[in-house]
Amino acid sequence: MPAAVTRAQVVDGILHFLSGQDLLAIAEIRQALEHEIDAAGPEALAALRDRLMSEAGWGYYPPDPLARRIHHVLAARFLDAESQVVGSEHLDPVTSTRVAIFSNHLSYADANVIDVLLERSGAASLARRLTAVAGPKVFSSRERRFSSLCFGTIKVPQSAEVSSEEAVLNPRDVARAARLSIDAARERLRHGDALLLFGEGKRSRTGAMHAMLAGVARYLDDADAWVLPVGLTGSEALFPLGDATIHPSRATLRIGQPFRTDALLAGAGGDRRLAMDVIGVAIAELLPLSYRGVYGQGYEDATRIHDELIGQSR
Repeated sequence: MPAAVTRAQVVDGILHFLSGQDLLAIAEIRQALEHEIDAAGPEALAALRDRLMSEAGWGYYPPDPLARRIHHVLAARFLDAESQVVGSEHLDPVTSTRVAIFSNHLSYADANVIDVLLERSGAASLARRLTAVAGPKVFSSRERRFSSLCFGTIKVPQSAEVSSEEAVLNPRDVARAARLSIDAARERLRHGDALLLFGEGKRSRTGAMHAMLAGVARYLDDADAWVLPVGLTGSEALFPLGDATIHPSRATLRIGQPFRTDALLAGAGGDRRLAMDVIGVAIAELLPLSYRGVYGQGYEDATRIHDELIGQSR
């Protein structure tokens, strides 16, 4: 297939998400995208095409440099310049070490928004280490797959409890696939990646947090890493429910104080449910009340452990 045709297909596929925009804006974005693709060269375009079609099972998918460049071209136009990071001083202990970042989950674009906001806040080295843990729906179309290629991705299974019909596995297959995904995640942590996890396991359809999934704590076993809680607001407006196109929006990322994985698991007495609720409480404390959901009140044990962890980290 000629390179020019492939470029047109990539650009047209991206612009499909922008169908509600002004025609002049679309023309300007098309020109910017074509410039980035041409500057990267035909080899980069061919590599992107191959990445879009690659299948590595329940494991690690590396980022693509051209996808990242395109992603930031779009972010400059659709993520408001007044979007902000609050609490960036808490990034200092984790900028160059192993870290598992936990966020609430509002949109398919959450990992992209976190990446961009970290980069804009001066934490580019952390942003470029991101590896997001993502469910199989991210891999169900080239459009969704493309959005994940600006950072590393680990494909993980979902049980019927949190999955849609397009991604359901039986319990035995879920367990087998989860083992492979967890091994891949721990390997990426050992390589120095910043692991990005959405512990609720699915997007919130109301903005309010769901309970964190106990099984996600398995990613932290023997991790020798920091846990960094972050609270995200505004990203749900990028892809409103029932709308397949992207919309300009303003997002805020609030960074919490990090704490050690070994201290978390010890404080929870090895109880994975309790450990994840500690993380849920840590995220909720960073969010406006309407976003806190199940963590808006209660969880006294988790709150106590969180407060003790923060005291130990100071």
